[in-house]
Amino acid sequence: MSFSIAIGPRIRKSPFFDKTVAAGVSHFSTYNHMYMPVSYGDPLAEYDRVVNHVDIRDVAVQRQVRLKGRDAMRLAQLLTPRNLEHLQIGKGVYMPICNNKGTLVNDPVLLRISDDELWLSIADNDTLMMAEGFVCALGLDVDASEPDVSPLAIQGPKSHYVARDLFGEAPLRLNYFGFYETELQGIPLVVARSGWSKQGGYEFYLRDGTKGGQLWDIVMEAGKPYQMGPGAPNYIERVESGMISVNADTDEHSNPYEMGLGVICDLDQEANFIGKAALKKIKADGATRSFCGIFIDGAPFTSTNENPWPIYLDGAFAGYATAAAYSPRMDKNISVCLMSNASIAAAADLIVETSYGTRNATITSLPFLPPSTKVPSELLS
Repeated sequence: MSFSIAIGPRIRKSPFFDKTVAAGVSHFSTYNHMYMPVSYGDPLAEYDRVVNHVDIRDVAVQRQVRLKGRDAMRLAQLLTPRNLEHLQIGKGVYMPICNNKGTLVNDPVLLRISDDELWLSIADNDTLMMAEGFVCALGLDVDASEPDVSPLAIQGPKSHYVARDLFGEAPLRLNYFGFYETELQGIPLVVARSGWSKQGGYEFYLRDGTKGGQLWDIVMEAGKPYQMGPGAPNYIERVESGMISVNADTDEHSNPYEMGLGVICDLDQEANFIGKAALKKIKADGATRSFCGIFIDGAPFTSTNENPWPIYLDGAFAGYATAAAYSPRMDKNISVCLMSNASIAAAADLIVETSYGTRNATITSLPFLPPSTKVPSELLS
């Protein structure tokens, strides 16, 4: 089955859009009301780049929600159960956002730019509207807006070499989610050690959308010695790494505790936040489902699943496989899942209704493969 996506002005293009087209992008999705490159036509080559070399990714769809003003930190804390009290300038943090029912609705990275300015690098969700609602309802001294900021990412074990060649050792010495402001050949940037893979990488937050093509070319030139090529958030690698994709792995009932994020939720902090009462009840009652992994028997999958696949235990519904793929590194079919804790505890044979037919499956923990984000010692003097 083959479809096309119409390109038009209603959905926004990123500052790197023309470069992705020139690089051979074959598939777009839409994300935060923008075109998002998801494939360049050779999934295994793209997988090889992120696992063994380095790719370049247009991730401008990670739109920034800028909170600027005296109450910026107060508003950020209202949005998340994570305690932000000690977040320092130049540091970032992964933060779940829930609604009033305790449902996980977004999981941005928060960057503290200054005392009164924060950026939320959001997943696919209208978080800006949520922030503006709080500003209006509570009369906060905050300007909630979308700045001219567009991330370009490099991911993979050789990303450290590219970052070193572009910026020296400064990015290599960042802790994960750390960042700093700089320029590259006159292009204003925020350089962060982050990205949606577990293979190591950096995100260059472009602060002038007119220079997107120039930045792409500079980074591509620096990546030539390291077999850099175009890529996108890689489906296979993210499943191997057990990474959460909000809206793909979650549903209208998913909460941080069943997604393994309870450890970063501080329900005892003095500050109030959306869903505090609901999350306290969820924690007290105990989550009934968990995010986990399964191995699926049979011939290798030749594509990824378009819809969640139902999972059964002894004929009863146990959960669903949210993202399934064949892992070349493991030579196995794998999937991340949202399953009932009772089914996980049974540790018995499972049945998955896949688009390839009925398959047997077994439970395993996440991640399937450990992260490989460490900077090579040879790059640090």
